[in-house]
Amino acid sequence: MFPTSSITLAAWSKNTDAMLHPRSKTAVLLTVSALALTSRAAPTFSPILPPSYPLAVKNPYLSAWLPGDQAADLAAATPQFWTGQDIAWSILARVDGTLYSLFGAPPQSSGVKPAITNSADYTSTHTTFGLTAGDAEITLDFMTPVSPTNYVRQSLPMSYLTVSISRKADTTPSVQVYTDIDNSWISPPNTDTPTNWSYALSAADTHILTLTAQDQLEYSEVKDVAQWGTAAYCTRPYGSNVSAKAGPMSDMQTEFGTTGSLNGDSEWGPGSVIALSHDLGQLDDLKNVTFAIGQWRQPVVNYLGNDRASYFASQCQGVECACVHALTDFEAADAEARALDAQIADKAGRVAGKDYSDIVTLSVRQAFGALEVTIPADSLDTGDVLAFVKEISSNGNVNTVDVIYPISPIFYVLAPEYIRITLEPMLRYLGAGRWPLNYTLHDLGSHYPNATGHDDGIAEPMPVEECGNLLILIYMYENATGRTDLRFTYSILLQQYAEYLVENGLYPSSQLSTDDGAGEEANQSSLAIKAAIALNAYGVMTGQQSFSDTGKHFARVLYDERVGVDANQTHFLLVHNEDDSWALQFNLYMDVLLNLRTFSTAALRMQTDFYATKHDEAGVALDNRVNWSKTDWMLFAAATAMAPGVENEGIRDMFIDDVHGYITNGKNDVPFGDRYVVQDDEVVEAGTWSAYRARPVVGGHFALMALDGAASIGSGGE
Repeated sequence: MFPTSSITLAAWSKNTDAMLHPRSKTAVLLTVSALALTSRAAPTFSPILPPSYPLAVKNPYLSAWLPGDQAADLAAATPQFWTGQDIAWSILARVDGTLYSLFGAPPQSSGVKPAITNSADYTSTHTTFGLTAGDAEITLDFMTPVSPTNYVRQSLPMSYLTVSISRKADTTPSVQVYTDIDNSWISPPNTDTPTNWSYALSAADTHILTLTAQDQLEYSEVKDVAQWGTAAYCTRPYGSNVSAKAGPMSDMQTEFGTTGSLNGDSEWGPGSVIALSHDLGQLDDLKNVTFAIGQWRQPVVNYLGNDRASYFASQCQGVECACVHALTDFEAADAEARALDAQIADKAGRVAGKDYSDIVTLSVRQAFGALEVTIPADSLDTGDVLAFVKEISSNGNVNTVDVIYPISPIFYVLAPEYIRITLEPMLRYLGAGRWPLNYTLHDLGSHYPNATGHDDGIAEPMPVEECGNLLILIYMYENATGRTDLRFTYSILLQQYAEYLVENGLYPSSQLSTDDGAGEEANQSSLAIKAAIALNAYGVMTGQQSFSDTGKHFARVLYDERVGVDANQTHFLLVHNEDDSWALQFNLYMDVLLNLRTFSTAALRMQTDFYATKHDEAGVALDNRVNWSKTDWMLFAAATAMAPGVENEGIRDMFIDDVHGYITNGKNDVPFGDRYVVQDDEVVEAGTWSAYRARPVVGGHFALMALDGAASIGSGGE
């Protein structure tokens, strides 16, 4: 009847966690849960209770989440920006004259009652909460479209909230719905940004409220919050009477509680909100009201000194237009989203079971929520599409090649064209000759949204890593789409990077790999593995057999001649000829996915079998130097375990179980952190997130699904 204790109990742990040693929580939480269940049934969480629920997650600046440990008491919950900054987003309902807090509005007086939270669910595009308020059953449905092949819908900087109300049997309650936001959506933490607000009644009876900072600084961030643009909240009547107003939050909510609507003059000052309300009248059937929330910025990215606009700007200009379009498109967007939800959950379940499905469905909005699809702001030419990705939470770089690399499996499955549109900004820059070194660079800009390059040659140095990534990704794109445009357009560059790997790939100098937090090493076997696969991919792609031969020669040296494996040939090493070293060899995955056969089946089987010997409390560490691992690389390794002739379901399931255990252990409250501790130390408990949150690399969780082929799940709708 009730969820398992690990799911149910964490929700009531927030107030006790600070007083408890991590290992003492379980027994106390059991007691707390037992007491709670004596008063009412505990909420159910489907498919799991995650660390954090995506609410409105559309781009790096429209990114609202709810920590999972607050989901059991939604009325008192506080949503957050991806950084952990609290943001105001309140939802209330008035049922038969009694005011209920539904979400984000802790009751501040005896006149406000908390609605009872019954359930919390998520899919790839929806997060849904079920509540009871008096004689009304209420559903809050937060939906963010993921529509990779429909650039208009994908680039529209809006997300949706639908409030659905039904009545209990033999009742006809009178119901009104209220919701508000404040300028925390456009303000850095702990500031009250001077703000202008506006109201407009636009086409199709669309009620639009906006908040705009008085001081705008284009292409600037403070604590990851955009310093230009406008936050918008909008709705239209759905057989209801709509009212809108701005004013102090407490006054607005009190007025709504008293009258069921918002009337009189608006004002703005510290502590103010913009609010919308619907009067649904007597409820005799299910009724829905939908709101769109977003952040309009135009232009969105500075690309080499040129303004890039959202692709949506090709449809119309301005925040009012965006609101009207969003609400008009809602029905079609929702239908497409629900179809995509079903396809992803079904396919993931068939590929590797329910736990795997839980992981990938939680990853979808996060993967696409770090990027923006753009066109030139001056011409709005829809034939010139480029996508820009923010390296969220790690350092904010733009279009980091070794971030696109782990994201790529979700692109491969849903929309392979994204491999091209995320790589081409970098390729155009390199092709212009502005980067002075003979290997490709790490990123296109030190901090989003300024993709201004590194003309001085100073960027994080990962020469083998990024040359290998670039060649592999371009072959991946060509393999998925059959298109050769990137290879031919940038043939001179690609040849240069392949030749760099020939000279430097087998015995890399001391340098960083993608996991730069682990530090530099010379002769990293993982980098040599990547170089081997990249050279083979380049040779196959261009028909230059000598490069494939070199890549396979590298593989033989590493495996057969044992430069990159231990003396007993049980595993690939972290560092050549250092037998005590080892690593999670995730780079082997692309050899399997692209059927390149650079490394023998025996080599893949050897490495796969080895992982069981290094399994720790919460998983397999990245390598012998650290006590943490990465979920994207763990699932790359899980997919490698399913290579033809290897097909080790036990190791595949071990990695899936580890990642699933991490996101269900109740120890974390941040958007899916891809890096976490697998072994206790004196500071951090195993199973705890480490350093990274909300990063798009969770697209790599699609690695197993990608083995079924490119574009194997359809998306995009009218």
